[in-house]
Amino acid sequence: MAASGRDDEKTGEDISSVMGFSGFGKKARTFDLEAIFEQTRRTAIERSQRVLEDRQKETQGALSGGPSTASKRRERPSASTSSRQQDSDDSSDSELIGPPVPPGLTAQADDDDELVGPPLPPGYRGSTADDDDDDDDNDTMEDDDDPVKKIPDTHEITLQHGTKTVSALGLDPSGARLVTGGYDYDVKFWDFAGMDAALQAFRSLQPCECHQIRSLQYSITGDVILVVAGNSQAKVLDRDGFQVLECVKGDQYIVDMANTKGHTAMLNSGCWHPKIKEEFLTCSNDGTVRTWDLNNEKKHKSVFKPRSLQGKRVTPTCCTYSRDGKLIAAGCQDGTIQIWDRNLSVHTKFHCRQAHAPGSDTSCLTFSYDGTTLASRGGDDTLKTWDIRNFKKPLQVATGLTSYFPMTDCCFSPDDKLLVTGTSVKREEGNGKLVFFDRESFRKVYEIEVASASVVRCLWHPKLNQIMVGTGNGLAKVYYDPVKSQRGAKLCVVKNKRKEKQAETLTQDYIITPHALPMFREARQRSTRKQLEKDRLDPVRSHKPEPPVSGPGRGGRVAAHGGTLSSYIVKNIALDKTDDSNPREAILRHAKDAAENPYWVAPAYEQTQPDPVFAEEESEEEDTDKEPEWKKRKI
Repeated sequence: MAASGRDDEKTGEDISSVMGFSGFGKKARTFDLEAIFEQTRRTAIERSQRVLEDRQKETQGALSGGPSTASKRRERPSASTSSRQQDSDDSSDSELIGPPVPPGLTAQADDDDELVGPPLPPGYRGSTADDDDDDDDNDTMEDDDDPVKKIPDTHEITLQHGTKTVSALGLDPSGARLVTGGYDYDVKFWDFAGMDAALQAFRSLQPCECHQIRSLQYSITGDVILVVAGNSQAKVLDRDGFQVLECVKGDQYIVDMANTKGHTAMLNSGCWHPKIKEEFLTCSNDGTVRTWDLNNEKKHKSVFKPRSLQGKRVTPTCCTYSRDGKLIAAGCQDGTIQIWDRNLSVHTKFHCRQAHAPGSDTSCLTFSYDGTTLASRGGDDTLKTWDIRNFKKPLQVATGLTSYFPMTDCCFSPDDKLLVTGTSVKREEGNGKLVFFDRESFRKVYEIEVASASVVRCLWHPKLNQIMVGTGNGLAKVYYDPVKSQRGAKLCVVKNKRKEKQAETLTQDYIITPHALPMFREARQRSTRKQLEKDRLDPVRSHKPEPPVSGPGRGGRVAAHGGTLSSYIVKNIALDKTDDSNPREAILRHAKDAAENPYWVAPAYEQTQPDPVFAEEESEEEDTDKEPEWKKRKI
């Protein structure tokens, strides 16, 4: 082989000289691999022999009470290369196969025994004393394989959304913000990084007025939120709650729903496309599933119309995209699950007629993270998984899961090994539970009692590793583990509550007038405390109550005769000792004073009033004579 290498090298030199570049560059370095392997093998053999010799001497010294191996190792001079070569040749009969034995091995080995196979692990001493350590390692590996150990339920926080059912939950992709919606028409925004231990929402609004919120979801970029309510027009809000888009309403008098621009009846569900950030999906009681483009609010993008076995219109109650966004699935009121290719809206690609009981509303459809399994939560109190490659019958079925709400959720765990759903209960008849099923065996492996109300929504965020739950009594709960979870609820529970600012009723805002004249400028207050002390001494600013009136009274207030007007009247008028039995005499008693000192009427007409002229009095006889004939009385 070496000869052939030299021939190739010579041939290369001849070619380089012919081509004319023999004088340029450096010669390539060559390696003799056989020599390298031989040297490595010899070195490994020598090292193994030295370890065995030291161990034998240590054992013999322990039996005879001689010096330790460490002291001998320090006293022994290093052997020369020639002696090692000779020793290795002499001991060729007892060669060690494989890598060297690790230090710490105290198992007795005879000179004739050969060590075959890989080295034993460190810490092994040839006895069963460390079986407990091995068991601990096995337990750790079992914990890693057991998905139940990964459920983050050691701690929880409760967010008070309201008093009615929390029917919608949404978390942005980063897990920083949570939105909740309910039957009370409110949508509340929660910021985990900005909240303190008081756990208050930083914004609350009613985007759809008096319509119940049915679905909330952040887009894949987290900058907008899809709001699906009980009306026929879905809305898109930005992160601060301002409206970005409102879908157009269709014409309800058109028979073919494909010929109208939007939904004409109440919406049931909606979601964003997992790959395209501008596209979202909605389904409605008008019997259609429509896709929309965020940049075009005038018309839907495409229409899918679920049909029954007889070809009649069927109402879709839930809809979703597959993980790759190529398929659109809808669960319908007749118990069917229909799946279309996103680009072919006429005929279904997969169809199961008897997925759930006929007449039951399928409340949720969700795809697994690997994209091969579809989970459906039916209104017939069942949870089923389906293989979309063989869509004729379900893979697994779980029964007895009570559901009273048309939006009861189910979701997969981040590692795709568990399936989670919630159960409903009637008022004061038990607790709603969060139930965990093993995906393969569909055995119930764990459950959490959430509250004394139904569990409606559940959401397991893959980044945070935290579980969000919406209940029927207005609570949104977040379950987390301080070790296994990331950020999210861990950020706000460690913050102290902010002190509430006391309302300072005595303080007054200081108005700065920069161009006022010096005589109108007020001295700028330097301390709020001093200003408060001054205001306390001022009876007007401190609203000091007026003291009781002494004397006859003033300003409409009565004196100390009593607290009311009636008591004043009783004291001064009703108990008056003067006798006013003859009212005419009581009035005429003041006539002389009024004539001598007129005060009420005469002063007003003193300048303009003319002198009064009175008629002269005549006798009665003259009066009768002067009367006309027609006035005289006939006798």
